[in-house]
Amino acid sequence: MARDYYTILGVSRDASDKDVRQAYRRLARKYHPDVNGRDKGAEEKFKEINAAYEVISDPEKRKKYDQFGDNWRYADKFAGAGGATRGQPFSWRTTTPGGAPFDMDDLGNAGFGSIINDLLTGRRRGGYRTVTRGMPVEVPVELSLEEAYSGVTRIVQMPAAVAGQGRRLEVKIPPGVDTGSRIHVPAGEEADLYLVVTVRPHQRFTRKGADLHLELPVPLVDAILGGEQEVQTLRSKVVLAIPKESQNGQAFRLRNQGMPRLGDPASTGDLLVTLKVVLPTNLSEKERQLFQELSRSRGGRSARS
Repeated sequence: MARDYYTILGVSRDASDKDVRQAYRRLARKYHPDVNGRDKGAEEKFKEINAAYEVISDPEKRKKYDQFGDNWRYADKFAGAGGATRGQPFSWRTTTPGGAPFDMDDLGNAGFGSIINDLLTGRRRGGYRTVTRGMPVEVPVELSLEEAYSGVTRIVQMPAAVAGQGRRLEVKIPPGVDTGSRIHVPAGEEADLYLVVTVRPHQRFTRKGADLHLELPVPLVDAILGGEQEVQTLRSKVVLAIPKESQNGQAFRLRNQGMPRLGDPASTGDLLVTLKVVLPTNLSEKERQLFQELSRSRGGRSARS
């Protein structure tokens, strides 16, 4: 008996679509052939996970599966009294080695359930074999923020469970993708392939949609007296004019210096620069006296030397 699809994905029957996606992605990364090499067990597990996800991720298929279990594919045929088929017979067709068409009607009623199972799993019976239909397959892809900004070409290996030996495809990932983006890759009749993107966190920029956020360290003197600071964006270097008496945490918006929008690379977000005022250390005696004088002039108590 086939394993329960919910058990394969490790989710409950009332799991949300989000829970199902997260479970699938976690398992797909763990058992992906690119990670496990020639491990046949992992390859079979990966194939099993994809088969389960194809059904549970589709609301209509999931509804049929919940009602009919392993026979969900024939839900429409079982809709009659007691599960008996009505109307037109099954129209499943395959081809004999000699090319002659073969209908389910030719099977009669003997061994019906067993024969159905053989056909769906691709096993041979009396010289016949089914034509496997492609199914949605997700392949995780990890990018840097710079690659997501400019777009990138990657060589992606089709999962061995789908393409036999796992042929390679050159795919173009467009500018503006973000974590969670799904990029459809034409892969012929073998499978419906999607790249699921993860963009790695950046050491300087924080991304929120098409906007980027950056903390800019600024000397106290420049914050008080005003000045200019060079800002490195993903595209180039720009000069930010800092007004006099700028405050710690004050933000400045640099138009069109953010990320391109997916599907519309000519349109870009903004870069929001937040000032982080850096207090001076290791003051000289003269500098300390100047701060004391400033404190007295503003009505404060000067610290002792």
